[in-house]
Amino acid sequence: MSDRELQGRRIIVTGGASGMGEGLVRALPRRGASIISLDLNEDGGERIAQESGAAFIKVDVTDKASVTNAVDQAVARLGGLDVLIHAAGIAPGAKAEDISLEQWHQAMAVNATGTFLTNQAVFPHLKDRGGAILNFASAAGVKGYPNKAAYAAAKGAVVAWTRSIAVEWGCHNIRVNGIAPAIWTPMYDKTRASMTPEELEAHDAALKAAIPLGGKLGDIARDFVPVVAFFASEGAHFITGQIIPVDGGTLMMR
Repeated sequence: MSDRELQGRRIIVTGGASGMGEGLVRALPRRGASIISLDLNEDGGERIAQESGAAFIKVDVTDKASVTNAVDQAVARLGGLDVLIHAAGIAPGAKAEDISLEQWHQAMAVNATGTFLTNQAVFPHLKDRGGAILNFASAAGVKGYPNKAAYAAAKGAVVAWTRSIAVEWGCHNIRVNGIAPAIWTPMYDKTRASMTPEELEAHDAALKAAIPLGGKLGDIARDFVPVVAFFASEGAHFITGQIIPVDGGTLMMR
């Protein structure tokens, strides 16, 4: 594909102040897209957007009024909308028996309700001319995630929601897919830094066994951005309702 395959595409990216969302905000303008980044972190979001040739709007993805207002502002600035990339999410951890009700509600609110609200908010802007929604799913939502059961449950909801609206909204030429990434991020660096040498050795051995391609998490720029760019482009116009693992072969979907 051309490195300008997103020329003229108007895209909203949520979670644009960190991690994979930040990587997309930085990379997609270079591929021709006009980007509005949405995040709760105003300082980081503004800085990254300015550095990348994008714009930023603060949003709380768990709050309907905040989401509707931010999306409407973004669409007005962009002069329309072609794609929503919903990357915002959190992954709190705890043993299943120790998960507090507060942590459960938080995981559901950000990951599942945030997907629901952002997708609903862009629907009026896409229904007359079509477009694309890319939600962030997870292998956790397909096969579970021990010690992060609330996160896994929320991502399971994202998977089911994504497939459901792909059917419902297909008549409007809106395609809806989910990305299930296993990508190296700064947050993952912090996780690694918190491990003892023994834990890190065991962790790396497990990754080597679980990831056929390379034995470690993928790189944002090399492995992740090109896939998302394709699914945000017109080249993917006949693909919907899919969960696309970008993970070196860890999750082989059926």
